[in-house]
Amino acid sequence: MTQAEIKLCSLLLQEHFGEIVEKIGVHLIRTGSQPLRVIAHDTGTSLDQVKKALCVLIHHNLVIYHVHKRSVVEYEGQCSRVLRMLRYPRYIYTTKTLYSDTGELIVEELLLNGKMTMSAVVKKVADRLTETMEDGKTMDYAEVSNAFVRLADTHFVQRCPLVPDTSTSDPGPPPPAPTLVVNEKDMYLVPKLSLIGKGKRRRSSDEDAGEPKAKKPKHTDNKEPIPDDGIYWQVNLDRFHQHFRDQAIVSAVANRMDQTSSEIVRTMLRMSEITTPSSAPFTQPLSSNEIFRSLPVGYNISKQVLDQHLTLLADDPLEFIGKSGDSGGGMYVINLHKALASLATASLESVIQERFGSRCARIFRLVLQKKHLEQKQVEDCAMIPAKEAKDMLYKMLSENFISLQEIPKTPDHAPSRTFYLYTVNVLSAARMLLHRCYKSVANLIERRQFETKENKRLLEKSQRVEAIIASMQATGAEEVQLQEIEEMITAPERQQLETLKRNVNKLDASEIQVDETIFLLESYIESTMKRQ
Repeated sequence: MTQAEIKLCSLLLQEHFGEIVEKIGVHLIRTGSQPLRVIAHDTGTSLDQVKKALCVLIHHNLVIYHVHKRSVVEYEGQCSRVLRMLRYPRYIYTTKTLYSDTGELIVEELLLNGKMTMSAVVKKVADRLTETMEDGKTMDYAEVSNAFVRLADTHFVQRCPLVPDTSTSDPGPPPPAPTLVVNEKDMYLVPKLSLIGKGKRRRSSDEDAGEPKAKKPKHTDNKEPIPDDGIYWQVNLDRFHQHFRDQAIVSAVANRMDQTSSEIVRTMLRMSEITTPSSAPFTQPLSSNEIFRSLPVGYNISKQVLDQHLTLLADDPLEFIGKSGDSGGGMYVINLHKALASLATASLESVIQERFGSRCARIFRLVLQKKHLEQKQVEDCAMIPAKEAKDMLYKMLSENFISLQEIPKTPDHAPSRTFYLYTVNVLSAARMLLHRCYKSVANLIERRQFETKENKRLLEKSQRVEAIIASMQATGAEEVQLQEIEEMITAPERQQLETLKRNVNKLDASEIQVDETIFLLESYIESTMKRQ
């Protein structure tokens, strides 16, 4: 656990949940698993506040708990899961592109609330969509339910582990903490709900004010029991990561080969996305005939052209596609590990080119390709003068992009009788770059918070003016009156707001771009560690 990761976790927890939850979460990430009273003592927080903070963190899967032999419950922070909060906008945007606005809001609600029942999600999303519609139009519950079912069928949402039914077992003292179990068969099984109704608009403040407060709680008294009570759902982040990985591979093939090859690879990935586990190094073998039948409708390429493209992909030095047999016109697999390694290496090359120039990138690619090279060999093969090559090699060595391996001729390791070979340890370089990415994101978040804090007064003034204009428009105010209100913000202030908005948008976009690099590096490191 590096300091950069802990700092980023701290910033994310504070931004999403506030100071108390951030204090408890970061303490658990730093110290490992601890019981309740030790957490309260070490953080100097009251027991009640610690309990509430732990409830929030457990509900969002950011903390897990273990029951030890002496019935002591210990809580442990999940640093990797906290860092996933950085990717929330990407999860939501991906769902929007795949399942339109309804799917987007379903995933957004589940991410914001951690865990929810299907009926609660459907009602909330239907209400939110109705709010955005024109007067007189409403969103039907059935339409939202269908979108939820599609998300469950494609494994983007899944059931949460449940407390097993212990009513039939021997009555005894309850355990100190419940043991949650999950049935693999039911993980994506949607309960049969007959949700009939439409989304409701929020009442205006006047209507709410006119209703006596004592009557409000009575609306919930005579409700029927919820049919899916106790069946909670959460977002399946691994499935999203699988989709991101597939998109990155398709994009890489399109850049290297052509659009037809990328469409073939997309089809192969789509065919194996449910059958292949997200951590598998290869996809399931697919025959040429199966791939041909599964190509998108309207994509008119002949079987002969498909076989030519598959042969080209299989012969490519990057080895994204491998041939595993000759039955069914040829059996092909996608080598997911090699694809991730190539993407991670491309990220390293890109960083070196931006920081040190194209000549350094040439040397890096050369050492990567030849595995081990002496300094003289680097100079000759890269066709760069000795002084420049030495300077560039030492620069990359000091930044840990390349490493130096000593091979002594004699046991005394005398420098005059030792070979010094330059090599690239991709795993080590990827870890170093990942650490820098975490630091970069933390700096971007801090900068965005500073920009917002510096202009807090101006932002509050802008929000007040917008609220006044909105309320006046609702009451049918004249254009002259609205213009007078708008003039409360002067021209320099308006310009300052525009600059702030532009800067914050740039910082937000930068966070998302750095996170794309983080995702590729994390995926490669995880895949490599599983193979070792």
